[in-house]
Amino acid sequence: MDREFGLIHLKLQTWFPLTMQVYVNGQEWLARKLSAHGIGFTKLDNVLVEVEDFRRAQAFADRLPSLPWPRILDRWTRQINPLMKQLLRGYQYYWVAAQIEYATDVVFKSRSALVDLYPRLLSHGMLCCGAKEVMGFLGRKLRGSFQGEVTTDLVELSKMRIPGARIKHRVKENWLKMYDKAGLVLRVETVINNPAEFRVRRRVRRKGKQKMEWAPMLKGVAYLFRYRDVSRSANSRYLDGLAVVSDPTARVREVERITSPKRVTSSRTAKAFNPLSRADLELFQAFMSGEHTLRGFKNGDIRRQLAGTTHLSGIGPEEKRRSAKVSRIFQRFHAHGLIAKIPHSRKWRTTRFGRRVMATSIQVRELNFPQLLALAA
Repeated sequence: MDREFGLIHLKLQTWFPLTMQVYVNGQEWLARKLSAHGIGFTKLDNVLVEVEDFRRAQAFADRLPSLPWPRILDRWTRQINPLMKQLLRGYQYYWVAAQIEYATDVVFKSRSALVDLYPRLLSHGMLCCGAKEVMGFLGRKLRGSFQGEVTTDLVELSKMRIPGARIKHRVKENWLKMYDKAGLVLRVETVINNPAEFRVRRRVRRKGKQKMEWAPMLKGVAYLFRYRDVSRSANSRYLDGLAVVSDPTARVREVERITSPKRVTSSRTAKAFNPLSRADLELFQAFMSGEHTLRGFKNGDIRRQLAGTTHLSGIGPEEKRRSAKVSRIFQRFHAHGLIAKIPHSRKWRTTRFGRRVMATSIQVRELNFPQLLALAA
């Protein structure tokens, strides 16, 4: 348990050359840094779901690759390896990055917003991200000389960790993956196992002379800044590619408004609508009739529209009973926000929300649902 980095893991090989593996969690380091500067946050497992000042938190996170890593790692080595104080006094380890994971977290304000959007993001990643796109996310071009595999897989996490799924795009030993954390955070993560696939501007020797040029990236911890730049750019490009996916949250809420019972008073509720049922379709068509567009409609207008339908059959010819039945229909539509009273009159009109929802319901039942059902068969 380190004072600055929290829980870390050190694994020392007990035979020469006494290789040491170190595992560090950047999220834990960032959480301790925020606490030291008095910045409030909420942390669940390995993710920050709420931060008082995201701008300062990002500034702290950007400093992590620039820390004096050789000195930090040597300090841990002296604590773990007793030979560094005896037989190997004066010697140092050469530190390399075996695997680097760099994550970009998108924090949502509510769980429901991410729950509605996440399946669409997974679908888009599977169907629209081919080899060319995945290579582009990682800053490379797919050329004819490329030797290797570019694969995408989707794994359900319900049997592994928690209910959910993650998508992974592999290019040889490096990959991009996306998954949700704690139901509130969308995490896009770049994992680099083979840095030689990327370039860094460094000093190289050519024909006996040293010069600065773009060369394959090495594993030394001195290049952690480049790991960060490459990974952050890859995450940003991937999120930009997902930006074309429309957020269904608002539309889903509109559907839920009419497909869920509506509380009118403490003792009375308005029944929900079923956009695919024949009975509700007849009601939608009656209220959406073009003759009501300019002047609105009254009880008698809707009674004429519903004549011969199941809504008024069996009630009898008495106009009073038919009028009461339609009045109850009006109350149901008004409770769900589909119609509104025209001030200082006995007429009603369909609301903008009502026109959009009822017109869509009619189209789905009459056109889209039969077509989709035929395709499914």
